[in-house]
Amino acid sequence: MADGVKVEIVSPEALVLSAEARSVTVPGAEGYMTVLGEHAPVMTVLRPGFVTVTDGAGTATRYFVAGGFADISDDGVAILAEEARPADAFGRAEIEARISAGQAALDAASTPEEKMAAQTALDTWKNLLLEAGTAGATAH
Repeated sequence: MADGVKVEIVSPEALVLSAEARSVTVPGAEGYMTVLGEHAPVMTVLRPGFVTVTDGAGTATRYFVAGGFADISDDGVAILAEEARPADAFGRAEIEARISAGQAALDAASTPEEKMAAQTALDTWKNLLLEAGTAGATAH
């Protein structure tokens, strides 16, 4: 697949995306990584964040994932996420509720590990709120 990469994003509820793409950027455990055609095989744990799928015309679409893993092989990118849906599917009220819950979890965290996990989740939701604001998302 020198010209592109097949991508599938799957959550426990549904197949969120199955498409051909020019590139796929995933939030790996060590940071974001971009996958192009003929990428070396690798498997990575996903942290909460955004998968960006860029199609052949250069249009980028973002999908929120709440953890899981990505399997990158000659066949493409298979993302098995704990939760996944298009970033623009979130309403402002839902994002703000998740930010409030994230702040409460951070305030209640007692160990450094709990604090780091809570801060990562809180930052993810704040980033999604910023993206919703720039994309003109409406409340659902």
